[in-house]
Amino acid sequence: MNLDDPLMRAYHDEEWGVPVHEDRKTFEFLVLEGAQAGLSWSTILNKRENYRRAFANFEPKKVAAFDERRVKRLLADSGIVRNRRKVESAVSNARAFLEVQDEYGDFDSYIWSFVGGGPIRNRRRSLSQIPVTSPEAKKMSADLVKRGFKFVGPTICYSHMQAVGMVNDHLVSCFRYSELN
Repeated sequence: MNLDDPLMRAYHDEEWGVPVHEDRKTFEFLVLEGAQAGLSWSTILNKRENYRRAFANFEPKKVAAFDERRVKRLLADSGIVRNRRKVESAVSNARAFLEVQDEYGDFDSYIWSFVGGGPIRNRRRSLSQIPVTSPEAKKMSADLVKRGFKFVGPTICYSHMQAVGMVNDHLVSCFRYSELN
């Protein structure tokens, strides 16, 4: 994470790794993490407000109702990543998200079950110790795929877990490490 970039620093200092228990926010991160595949997180952060506008502030019910005409408009929107598979996955993931909500009462209960309901608190001392995936992320990925989600491979799932605080991967020397423990 390039902390010289003010947007990245604010994201690191205020948001990354903070436990999220609100379904709309969790859906936002699922969409953004999927959009990031093959790109830098900085690229996605710089487009985040455009994504919020384009994807109905990440309201899953609204995104699930997007039709082909809406997808075509999104593919013409230079404010987001214009990759058909990524845009279509956001819509199909919204539908799968709603199915999980129906089954579990909320998405939060489902997604946090992969880490036993609370954050995994790692004790990393260097960036080289931070993995790109974990057994929990692999299990989450497999279950999400089984439920019809797309762009949810183990690496994307681990990034999601880090973003929404399911895992604390701040280095122990980082001020955020102790704040989040």
